[in-house]
Amino acid sequence: MQKHIIIIGAGPAGLMAAGRAASLGTAVTLLEQNNRPGRKLLITGKGRCNFTNDTDVDGLVAGMPGNGKFMYSAFTRFDSYRLREFFRQLGVESKVERGMRVFPASGISKDVLRALLMYAKKSGVQLKYNSKVRSVVAENGRVRGVLVSSSDGTTEFVQGDAVVIATGGITYSATGSTGDGFRMASELGHSIIQPRASLIPIETIESWPRDVAGLTLRNVRATLLVDECEAESEFGEMLFTHFGVSGPIILSLSRQVATALISAKPPIALVIDLKPALSYQQLDDRILRDFRKYSGQSIHNALVDLLPRHLIDVIVQEAGVDEAKHISQVTKDERLLIGKTLKGLRLHVARLRPTDEGIVTAGGVDVGEIDPGRMESRLIEGLYFAGEVIDIDGMTGGFNLQAAFSTGYVAGQCSAGGGY
Repeated sequence: MQKHIIIIGAGPAGLMAAGRAASLGTAVTLLEQNNRPGRKLLITGKGRCNFTNDTDVDGLVAGMPGNGKFMYSAFTRFDSYRLREFFRQLGVESKVERGMRVFPASGISKDVLRALLMYAKKSGVQLKYNSKVRSVVAENGRVRGVLVSSSDGTTEFVQGDAVVIATGGITYSATGSTGDGFRMASELGHSIIQPRASLIPIETIESWPRDVAGLTLRNVRATLLVDECEAESEFGEMLFTHFGVSGPIILSLSRQVATALISAKPPIALVIDLKPALSYQQLDDRILRDFRKYSGQSIHNALVDLLPRHLIDVIVQEAGVDEAKHISQVTKDERLLIGKTLKGLRLHVARLRPTDEGIVTAGGVDVGEIDPGRMESRLIEGLYFAGEVIDIDGMTGGFNLQAAFSTGYVAGQCSAGGGY
């Protein structure tokens, strides 16, 4: 008798798991509560879908601050090279951009989703929409199937020899990430590490960021200070917003910020080095040259070669220098203060943005209760997990989608009896 696998959730992890399991000759039913698949996938990478990072297994593990070691086996079996080749064979070429981020060559996320759906269809997956799984049924320590509610209000039991929970996390709830998988796992005895948003923008106490909202800074360094001690530092790109700060390096720091907000007393500070390639002396020499170049003019005009125009007033004000002064009136101490501010523009954390604005979910099913080589529950035979529902999370740069695809691949293969 043909084995029947049930996959819950038609996101990247679920589609990969379903396609892989079906390709091994099993009957696969993929249940999706929305009326279409991959809604969150379509908005990743600003609609361009940064689906992996062009690095080796060790690099992928390093890119997962949330239980990266747990991912070693899955990444070894299905790494970024294999993922790119997988999509290439489905007609999706890829390109590598800054930070080793990998995107479809077209820059269109729909191409990635279309390829996943093609893979599932060709493999023989039966995809059912508007099918909300209420619970996973298990007896005597083994999966028996699921209870499913349809759009007409009826509930039915669907038998399954194995079930893969790939329901995602709690961020972007409008896409269907409602945390149902955590409840299902908990009902079966699994421990759930408190789910929380990760890779999330930061609100600041200072209001001046709204005056420069939309301004992107590249090649800067942001350092998180907790109790005036350096907790973490990131180099790259950031963005000022109407509420504070965002962008890749800010999102990467947000995981540590979340921890600090729970455990530390304020103030929690972000210090932005706008010129990390220059020492204090080199920067002062540069400012002095510009002052000579624009002698007789205002401070604002003297800094146009060094800073974006919108940020000049902020720097001068934060340095405590009278912006109405001409260059000839600026003292050496004031010039040094401007340089100090450029090397240490300080903001204070008020809070993280609402959970729904987070890119990924940290927390989830305790990895200690999952076999990392099979993605199978250590508590319930025939129960598997894939993607964000597991307590794993990574940095920006394609690591989280790679983790979804890798865990989906392993869960699909092992649930179908493909072995390690």
